[in-house]
Amino acid sequence: MWFVGLDDTDTLESRGTGHLARLVAEALSPDYPVLGVTRHQLLIDPRVPYTAKNSSAVIVLEANGRLNVDRLLERVQAVMRQHYNPGSDPGLCVARVVPKTIVEFGHRTQRDVVTQDEARALAAEHGIPLLGLGGTEDGVIGALAAVGLAAAGDDGRYVLVGRARELSGLQPVPTVLAAGIAAVRTIDGRPVTDGLVLADKLRPARRDGQPVLFVESVGDRWRPLKLD
Repeated sequence: MWFVGLDDTDTLESRGTGHLARLVAEALSPDYPVLGVTRHQLLIDPRVPYTAKNSSAVIVLEANGRLNVDRLLERVQAVMRQHYNPGSDPGLCVARVVPKTIVEFGHRTQRDVVTQDEARALAAEHGIPLLGLGGTEDGVIGALAAVGLAAAGDDGRYVLVGRARELSGLQPVPTVLAAGIAAVRTIDGRPVTDGLVLADKLRPARRDGQPVLFVESVGDRWRPLKLD
């Protein structure tokens, strides 16, 4: 897999990092197989400048022989610059091999305040492209963190995967699975294979590198849970 991490550090007027990530995924999809877009929650703290919820995002791409990193960076930057909002501080990161230290950095951004210098030094140490694309460029922190968290495989939730966003209303579990979700489970891990799911705005969690929808029983149906 290739991981395209971005953090828009958006303004009050912008649509946010998740929306931008979906636009980038749409632009890449004709040439690169998109496996999903994941959202990752970072530290909520008064010392950290953020607009709403301090989340970053990753576009997960299937590795193939046609992928050229420089060309990929150009494509993603073009979309991000097209949708740049003055006052935002976007950052971009692209990696295929994600070392353990990057994963640890991602987890640390969920607990502690970290700096641009730390992010840039770590990316440079491992030869991972990390670019600031405007403003203070603070988005490089979230972009690198998101790559580490997504690569770990057990953090965040999908804001785009398969045809899941097309579903609405009550849908049978097999239909939900056929839309691109790997498994449906209860919060204690029991598999769910039948019944009806409230399928509006499904946001499966990323677990074991797969989209897993966690649900709870409500009467005669299953209600999805949003887990990070």
